[in-house]
Amino acid sequence: MLDTNSLGSHPYLNRCKNYLKKPQNAILVVLGIFLSIATIFPMVTIWLDTISIHAGSVDAQFSGRQSGYTLYNWIDILCGRLAKRNFWIPLQNTILLSALSCFIAICFGGIFAYLITRTNMKAKKYLSNIFIFPYVMPQWTLAVVWQNMFYSKAVTGGSDGLLTALTGIQMPLWWCQGLFPTALVLGTHYAAFAYILIGGIFQNMDANLEEAATILNTPKHRIFMRITLPMVQPAILSTILLVFSSAMGSYPVPHYLNFTTLATKYVDLNVNRAGQASALAVIMMLFGIAILIVNQCATGGRKSFTTVTGKSGQASKFNLGIGKYIIPVFLVILTFFTSIFPVISFALETFLPNPGDYSFFKTWNPANLTTKWWLSSSGSAGSMFGQKGILYNTTIWHAFFGTILVAISCAFLAGTIGLLVGYCVSKNRKSKFAAYVNSVAFLPYLLPSLAVGVAFFIFGSRVGLYNTYILLILAGTIKYIPFASRASLNSMLQISGEIEESAIIHNIPWTQRMWRIIIPIQKSAILSGYLLPLMTCIRELTLFMMLCAQTKLLTLLLDYFDEMGLYAFSSGINLMLIIFVIACNFAVNKLTGASLDKGIGGN
Repeated sequence: MLDTNSLGSHPYLNRCKNYLKKPQNAILVVLGIFLSIATIFPMVTIWLDTISIHAGSVDAQFSGRQSGYTLYNWIDILCGRLAKRNFWIPLQNTILLSALSCFIAICFGGIFAYLITRTNMKAKKYLSNIFIFPYVMPQWTLAVVWQNMFYSKAVTGGSDGLLTALTGIQMPLWWCQGLFPTALVLGTHYAAFAYILIGGIFQNMDANLEEAATILNTPKHRIFMRITLPMVQPAILSTILLVFSSAMGSYPVPHYLNFTTLATKYVDLNVNRAGQASALAVIMMLFGIAILIVNQCATGGRKSFTTVTGKSGQASKFNLGIGKYIIPVFLVILTFFTSIFPVISFALETFLPNPGDYSFFKTWNPANLTTKWWLSSSGSAGSMFGQKGILYNTTIWHAFFGTILVAISCAFLAGTIGLLVGYCVSKNRKSKFAAYVNSVAFLPYLLPSLAVGVAFFIFGSRVGLYNTYILLILAGTIKYIPFASRASLNSMLQISGEIEESAIIHNIPWTQRMWRIIIPIQKSAILSGYLLPLMTCIRELTLFMMLCAQTKLLTLLLDYFDEMGLYAFSSGINLMLIIFVIACNFAVNKLTGASLDKGIGGN
């Protein structure tokens, strides 16, 4: 006789029920499905766009059809008559830019980290705090400052920059535009990565290794090359991966400094060669996926170093001699131009009668400064193109509040999802599915911002979400989940499982365990997972530039005013963004104690 009770007790179903009874497992399954759809589906959408026929584009003219599929876009972008100009040269430039940016970021940030952590240099606290300012500020800040400093009428056209106006010196074109200034600006911007990662290892390095070598009379240069450098190798590799992927997808810096990359070429091709532009975005995505694979392989078999001699202690500081006073003076001057001067420069631009024209300083007269760019309430002045002053300009304030809305929404969603990802992955750290969810959550960070924006642009256009805050929030949330998930995962791994197990024994529900136990213990790290997306989203341009009209967000409006030649308004918006982001960073530090340079030398 058939036992009907056995029908509902299939071993596989029972295992599923038991698995899903644990909240962390059920949440992990939901997150895995959501992140797979939200991350992979836009990538599939953009790939399909590369083989789709676009009405009115070159692929439609070639195929003689207005719809359907064709491989013409791939063939033409790789092998066509314009392939060298549209793909191979931008690809070469992009790889050179990314590699050179990595080199500058590692040299600048790594040397700075060594000086802060392993020497007796003076003024460490000030220098450590000010060093991260270029990363906190919008990416294009130093590019605009470079223009204002070194452009000249004879070499680049337009008005003379500050250097030419004051001294008459005209810098060559390669110095003003192209690979060198673009890589220098991006390397300086991302040097904070190297400083944080490499400095963290320098700060926490076990002194046993170097002490053992010292006991054996090993020269200091040999200790550095054979012991110290190999120990920071994982941090150097991580910096290379992060900077390379970030520089590859950068649009504003190459755009301002007139250097053709895959990102800038995408914008050029998007009107008449939409399918080929999507192909460029797919290639940038493939680089991001390759970087993720390299990262997984590199971290899969890390070397460990042990000693059997000496007693662990704090590594001794290298004595710089008189250099402990000379080097910080040089660094104070250098960081002034990378961190403080941009704020002064943008503020000055908003009071010049003709922004960008520094010939004003040849006949300096403070009475000639103007406040019309801030206080004009009529917009009747011809030079303002009908725009009211910044304080009265409703378009600017509408974009500002739109930016705040998107940033807060993205921070809340990305922070919450990242918190749950970190919690669930830490509870299932040996699970392959948890490793998959963790990788999918981190993948958007390694994908170039422009490629992610293009994917959501195509997706949003097809489902009717283009130019809506919903699409902006969705794209921002997916892009910034890695910030929150990594911050949450690192903090959750530090919590002993016994703490939550004791609460489970007392039948405390999962929600109360999270609110009363887990979150309070690691509130600083968890709150950072919300605040990092907030600050990053406020200064984001590349991700959102394809998703909405230019008047919807402050960063896009800034780009619009630059195109219009209203440099006072763009400088004013830059100043607003810088002050707001720095204020948020300061508030984070005071409220949570969290700081990008905490534990390295800043405190």
